[in-house]
Amino acid sequence: MTTTSVPTGATHPVTPPQASAAPAAASQPNRRSIAGPLTVLQAICHMALLAGYGLAVFISLATLLGTGVGLAIIIVGFALLLAFVYLLYGAAFIETARVEGLYRFGLPTLLPRRSPKRGFPGFLHTVWLQFIDGGTWRAIAHLAIGTVLGYVVWSFAMTFVYATTAAFAPLWGGEVRVFGFHFDVPLGSLAAAIIAVVSLAALYGVALLHGAMSRVIVAPMREAQLAAQAREASYRAEQATAQAYSAASQRADAIRAGELERTRIERDLHDGVQPRLVSVGMTLGLAQNKIDSDPDQAKGLVAEAHTSTKAAITELRQLARGIHASVLDDRGLDAALSALAGRSHIPVHLDVRVEGDPGRDEQAAMYFAIAESLTNAAKHSRATESRVIVRSRPDVGQLWARIEDNGVGGARIVPGGGLDGIRSRITALGGTARLESPNGGPTSLEVSVPCAF
Repeated sequence: MTTTSVPTGATHPVTPPQASAAPAAASQPNRRSIAGPLTVLQAICHMALLAGYGLAVFISLATLLGTGVGLAIIIVGFALLLAFVYLLYGAAFIETARVEGLYRFGLPTLLPRRSPKRGFPGFLHTVWLQFIDGGTWRAIAHLAIGTVLGYVVWSFAMTFVYATTAAFAPLWGGEVRVFGFHFDVPLGSLAAAIIAVVSLAALYGVALLHGAMSRVIVAPMREAQLAAQAREASYRAEQATAQAYSAASQRADAIRAGELERTRIERDLHDGVQPRLVSVGMTLGLAQNKIDSDPDQAKGLVAEAHTSTKAAITELRQLARGIHASVLDDRGLDAALSALAGRSHIPVHLDVRVEGDPGRDEQAAMYFAIAESLTNAAKHSRATESRVIVRSRPDVGQLWARIEDNGVGGARIVPGGGLDGIRSRITALGGTARLESPNGGPTSLEVSVPCAF
């Protein structure tokens, strides 16, 4: 059994353009020391602000999630869940940018993940990818820790301010009160100063802890994001290369299909119409010579020339029909195939169900593929019947057909042959052709072309 499958652009090898899949090498980040005085001060200020900002973010997230799940069966709940995911990503984006601005780990921008799918399913898939993204949840976890540390910072900061005020209270004649207890001036001031120093050291330690947590939780996102960006760049480069390869291959197939069609027309003219017209000319010449000497024979020759002329006209019409079937424009593919089946030398069972308008070029390619298949079945396969099934497939954007005959089989695609012409026509439009013709039969040919209905 011989099976020939022809994917789009497989007829002629075309050297694809080279595309670089790797992104430009990222420069090494100029990291700041997490123990630097300015960095520590900035980290303390960041955490103090996170106490309010982080709490607001998590309250909003919890509200959106809880309400969205509760109303998930209606569109309002769906919208709230979408808002939850977008807020989640927005908070993660801001947190990543904040950490990068503070410590300069060299983090790339937290880009949203994109689905390769299209339409509404692609939108939902994009939202799901963002929800399960590890980088997003790392940033959210870091924000949660930063929010908790923010309240710790506020407690130590207030203790520091309170203790410092108490330590210097004697300077303006105030009492030394530490946590509500009265102390003598020397002892009280010393105790307040110690508490202030401990609080300041605690603030410094919290800042170092924040930096260490950032390095552990957020910094690994740099490598992960760079790897993801490299994979995406590689995928886009492969897609661009495949598209360029497919376009170049389709152009080559279109050129080859044109060459085969021109060769067929030349062969049909040379083998059919041209000899018949030459015969007509010779017959009319003989009739001209016999007009005076033998009028009856001259009339017979003119009648013979007339018959040959009508036969030549018929052949020219068939040849023109092979270039383009006018009935396709006038009545559509179904009517054109019905007329084709009516002219076939073997019975054809036709089953056509085409909805919408597949397009002029697509219908023409399908018509000629079926016409050539029926011609081959009548001439070469010794078939007694043939079956043609044509379907429109709007769900996958295809016009599909299957041509079967009960002949002896053994059909092969050879360069310059009729089946090769079918293949070139179909692949030139980005379609596929699949031939199955085991020795002994039956033979079937499946063709499909992409189209918009």
